[in-house]
Amino acid sequence: MTRPTSRRTVLTAAIAAAVGATAASTSPAAAAVTTGVAAPPRLVDNRFWSSAKDWRSGTAAGTTTVAGRRPGLVIGTPSGRTDYTDPHTGTTSTWESATWTSPVHRSTVPATEVIASWNAHTPPGTWLAVELHGTYSDGTTTPWYVMGRWAAGDADIKRTSVDDQSDGRSSIWTDTFSMNSSAGALRLASYRLRLTLHRKPGTDLTPTVWRLGAMASDIPDRFTVPASQPRVARELAVPRYSQNTHIGQYPEYDNGGEAWCSPTSSQMIIEYWGRRPTAEDLAWVDPAFEDPQVCHAARFTFDYQYSGCGNWPFNAAYAATYEDMSAVVTRLHSLADLETLIRAGIPAITSQSFLKEELTGAGYGTAGHLMTVIGFTPDGDVIANDPASPDNEAVRRVYKRREWENIWLRTKRYNASGKVVSGTGGVCYLYWPAHPTPAQRRALAAVGVH
Repeated sequence: MTRPTSRRTVLTAAIAAAVGATAASTSPAAAAVTTGVAAPPRLVDNRFWSSAKDWRSGTAAGTTTVAGRRPGLVIGTPSGRTDYTDPHTGTTSTWESATWTSPVHRSTVPATEVIASWNAHTPPGTWLAVELHGTYSDGTTTPWYVMGRWAAGDADIKRTSVDDQSDGRSSIWTDTFSMNSSAGALRLASYRLRLTLHRKPGTDLTPTVWRLGAMASDIPDRFTVPASQPRVARELAVPRYSQNTHIGQYPEYDNGGEAWCSPTSSQMIIEYWGRRPTAEDLAWVDPAFEDPQVCHAARFTFDYQYSGCGNWPFNAAYAATYEDMSAVVTRLHSLADLETLIRAGIPAITSQSFLKEELTGAGYGTAGHLMTVIGFTPDGDVIANDPASPDNEAVRRVYKRREWENIWLRTKRYNASGKVVSGTGGVCYLYWPAHPTPAQRRALAAVGVH
C-alpha cells in the first residue's frame, strides 16, 4: 500500500473542494454509443508527443530527432551547461544540457490537475528534467514548475520530485500540478512542457526520449458514482506478486515491502508483456529474497523527495525502461473504459482508497493503494491482482463491481473517524507495447490515449 498520508492526499482533497458537479458512470464515447444521445463533456484530456512530426513541432535548443520505427529526441549539440546540486547527496556536478519545448496545448478540459508522463532511456552519465508552464483561464500564467528530475539509475542523480512550488493559485504536490482550492473557478486553460536533457561534459552520451505528455482533468466533487452495467467477461494471465512477502527488505526504499504496492503492481504488468530485469540487473539483490524483481522495481521507482515508491510518473517511466514499452499516467471515466482495455488484452493499475468495510474481501482499509485490474467475471465483478496479500498465491482477488467503481472513481470519502478525506478520481497507469496491435491501438484511442 502507499504511504498512509502524503502530499497527494492533500492534493486530491484540494481538487475535490474546488469543483462540484455530477459525472456519468461510463465514458462519454461509450455513453453516446449505448444510449444514442449526445455525449457529456469529457473530464480528461490527454496530449502526448511521440512521433517525428510531434518532435518537429516543438522548439529545440540543442536537441535533435532520431528517426526510425520509434522516433526519439536526443542531445545533438548541447546548448547550455548547468551546475546541479543534488539535494539528496549535497554533491554539485556540472552537466551539458539541451532542451525541447512543446507547442502550447490548449486542453479540451480546463483543468484543476495535470500529471506529466515520459518514456525515456537514460544511460549512466545522463538524466532529464520535465517542467510545465501554463496559462490560466483568466489569461495569466504560472511559473515554470518542475514536474520531475529523473534518471533510470540512481548513481548520477537521485530521481526526485520537487516540493514547495506554488504561485498562490496552483501548486505542485509531489508529481501533480493542482489548482489551489482558494482559486475558486479558475482553471488551467493551456500548458506547454519543457524537457531538458543532461549529460556529462565532453561525452557523446545522451538520453533518448520516446514519449512526453500530460493528462489534464477536472474531476467533479463526488462521494459516489452511478452504477454501470457489465459489458465484458475476460481474465488476463498476469503474473502475481505480493508486496507483503518483502516486508522488512531494503527499508531504505519506503520501509520495505509494506509500502511497495505501486512497484509491485508495475512489475506484474511489465512481466505480463514479457519483459523482466536481467540477472545482471538483479545482482544487487540479496539472493535469499524471493521475487528479486520486486525489490528492483521498488529501488528504481523510488522518489528521494517523496521518500516513497508511489510517484505515479516515476512508475510509468520505470516500465518504459524495458525494451519497446510505452507507459502513461491518466484517468479513466468508468469501468466501461477498463472493460474496453481488458477486452483488447491491456491490464491497468488503478489507485483507490477505502475503509475495510467498503471493499468486501479485502480484509484491510487504506488511505491509498495500487492494484492491477486483470479482468471481469461474467457477472461484471472486478478481478484484481492485489499486492496487499499474504503471498503470491493469494494475490488474485474478485471484488464486487459496485464497491470497486465507487472506491476508485470518487474524489471524496469518509475515513474511520467520519472526517471527509480524498479519493483518487479514476487515476490509473497504462503500460503497453510500443507497437501495439490494431485492436490495442483502438482500445487505447477509445480511452483517450494516443
